Amino acid sequence: MKESGSSLIIFLFFILLFEMNNIHVFSQKEKTRKIQFEANVVEMNKKISADAKRLIGEVVFTHKGAVMYCDSAYYYSDSNSLDAFSNVYINQGDTINLYSDYANYNGNTRMAEARENVKLIDRDKDGETILYTDYLDYDMNSNTGFYTDSGKVVSGDNELYSIKGYYYADQEVYFFKDSVEIYTPDYTIYSDTLKYNTHTGVSYFYGPTDIISDDNYIYCENGWYDTEKDISQFSENAYLLKNDQRLKGDSMYYNRNLAYGEAFQNVEIFDSARNIIIKGHYAIMYEKTEESLVTDSAVFIDVSESDTLYMHGDTLRSLPDTLRPLPDSLMSDTSVIPYKRIKAYYKVKIFRSNMQGKCDSLTYTTLDSVFKMYVNPVLWSDQHQITADFMKMYTGNGRIDSFQTYDNSFIVSQVDTSKYNQIKGKDMVGYFKDNELNKIDVYGNGQTIYYPIDEDDEIVGVNKASSSNITINLLDQEIDRIYFLNKPEAVFMPVEEVNPRDLILSGFMWLEHLRPKSKNDIFIWNEE
Repeated sequence: MKESGSSLIIFLFFILLFEMNNIHVFSQKEKTRKIQFEANVVEMNKKISADAKRLIGEVVFTHKGAVMYCDSAYYYSDSNSLDAFSNVYINQGDTINLYSDYANYNGNTRMAEARENVKLIDRDKDGETILYTDYLDYDMNSNTGFYTDSGKVVSGDNELYSIKGYYYADQEVYFFKDSVEIYTPDYTIYSDTLKYNTHTGVSYFYGPTDIISDDNYIYCENGWYDTEKDISQFSENAYLLKNDQRLKGDSMYYNRNLAYGEAFQNVEIFDSARNIIIKGHYAIMYEKTEESLVTDSAVFIDVSESDTLYMHGDTLRSLPDTLRPLPDSLMSDTSVIPYKRIKAYYKVKIFRSNMQGKCDSLTYTTLDSVFKMYVNPVLWSDQHQITADFMKMYTGNGRIDSFQTYDNSFIVSQVDTSKYNQIKGKDMVGYFKDNELNKIDVYGNGQTIYYPIDEDDEIVGVNKASSSNITINLLDQEIDRIYFLNKPEAVFMPVEEVNPRDLILSGFMWLEHLRPKSKNDIFIWNEE
């Protein structure tokens, strides 16, 4: 039984060896199958080569499913190769339609070298793609070709140029390298390295890329662009320029038809005309309406040489100020910058070295540099805390010019750990001089509590007064003089003779714990 089993194994081994040898012989025959040819005239030309045949007139070569036509050729039987001249056309099924002035074809390697006025046409149900070059090597086995001395590809309305190119017919893909250019009716693309799918019309970028149109400019170092649908995605130092605005992020999505873009992570919108920056981790931009929205750690930065302002809100929006558009006389003046309105809503905080603020929502207009603060607004300027139901802050050149407060207006400054100067009224207007609060006008139900201090910085008493309207002058951030304008009632008393409860006006709040101490604090929201 053992000998019988061993014999069977040996027998099977020899069968396998025989079959492998047959396969090898067959494959060699397949590989070296001779090129077949037809021509009106066939001549021997030993001056060229001992085995060279000269073919003239209606020359046709066939080899492994490929057909070549030309006006004349030399065929070399020993090397199974040929040189074709004039009106060369190579066809392989529905895939390859290759034209040139000259071609060399090797039947053993199935490599075609086409030269001068080369045209490669690839047709499918969506249309045709044509490659123009003077130098193309094409591998008939893998259906791949390449050029290294400039080429042009035409696909529909798109034209693509490059120094080097590689074509993969089965995958319907081109790889372009070195000085790549794409021209479409709406934009132009310049890139270092690019892959283009002739079936889908999608371009993939693998190096520094510029996309230029009449509407905008886009830069990236990685991404893709669907030339059929006009949608795209970019990454690696990607940004979009539109007029005076630049949108950038770690990655971007753009729809040219809708003039709509999105940016993700480390987003920045820079308005160079107004020196305004909006940052966050997610942004939307609408080109036609010039609107943008930023969320996720959003921050508005008003850049100034004297003092930059930082503002955070859960959501920041930038849009044209349609309430106060440019007058008709200025609409055609390109040097005039249209007005913008910035909206911040939910958990808004502001930091500038000489001023800080807090509110639920806010609007800012570039026309007059006015901040409008809504829902429990608080403004801090040096030692002064300002609160009201609604507040306006007028700024310019990195400074606060003035503020207006409406309903339940209140100004507080701390004297010591238990004593506070207080000014209360219905509405107030505050004026700044040299970045310091200089004057306060109180309108309606004015009340004050303040502690005069002598030359030794000692409290000399407490002054309680009321008047419908009050004007307060300040010097070095301290109350200097108070003018009670209508039927004042005032009393001055030693502090120890006054009940501490009577030293606090109704509605008093001390919110120093909510005050941002640095630009990073604007992202911290403390509940009151």
